Amino acid sequence: MSTVDAVEISGLKKIFNAGKPSQVDALVDIDLTIAPGEFVSLIGPSGCGKSTLLRLIANLTDPSAGEVRVNGKPAKQARLDQDYGMAFQQAGLFDWRTVSKNIELPLELKGWDRAKRRARAQEMLELVKLPEFAQHMPWQLSGGMQQRIAIARALAAHPPLLLMDEPFGALDEMTREHMQAELLRICAETHTTVVFVTHSIPEAVYLSTKVVVMSPRPGRITEIIDVPLGGGRNDDTREDAVFYSKITEVREALRGIEAGLAVARGIEDR
Repeated sequence: MSTVDAVEISGLKKIFNAGKPSQVDALVDIDLTIAPGEFVSLIGPSGCGKSTLLRLIANLTDPSAGEVRVNGKPAKQARLDQDYGMAFQQAGLFDWRTVSKNIELPLELKGWDRAKRRARAQEMLELVKLPEFAQHMPWQLSGGMQQRIAIARALAAHPPLLLMDEPFGALDEMTREHMQAELLRICAETHTTVVFVTHSIPEAVYLSTKVVVMSPRPGRITEIIDVPLGGGRNDDTREDAVFYSKITEVREALRGIEAGLAVARGIEDR
């Protein structure tokens, strides 16, 4: 495994509409290091900058200050080199392309030849356990199946890093739990590092090696909680005492933020 950090963030700040009446301080003083193979979830109140932080790692927006490095490179170079894949709450598949052709898309952009693209798409379909749906259209698949195809597409070009923004948020609870287990299996098989945005405390704990707790805007990292549940997580993991204790720890960290804000507001109102 590489000794270079998968993600290294230092002194990061993001301000939208700087100097204008509509200025929004989205993120301040963000320092975070993610090692190869880690699964790190970002959790915090709505509007705290979780998705913005993910977009900064992906170089889809530029920081106002500070630095983001991915696999030892500036974030922009990592984006150009396609060092990461992304998956969002909506699968974002193209309805006019077959499932296989959707998976092949990033490979087309990289200039892979047709035979190599087809072989890789089939390999990815085997990975997500949907090989028989290669020639189906996306709209013929369930929501959970579409998300599996989106993950297959994100991993098609062998990226060492997967960035995920609430990819299971629109799924029912049973499908969501199944997708969580599938994601862990896929990441274990591919040795992929993951940065995962979620609002669900149980989801963050079940999936993660670390949970990063963020404050309301301007977003700061207030606590990083290790989750020592080990590999091979399954349904029994959800009944484990450590699982429940870590859910409580994350919940109390979030409540501590809210309590601190309430105290600060009370002082200001005096």
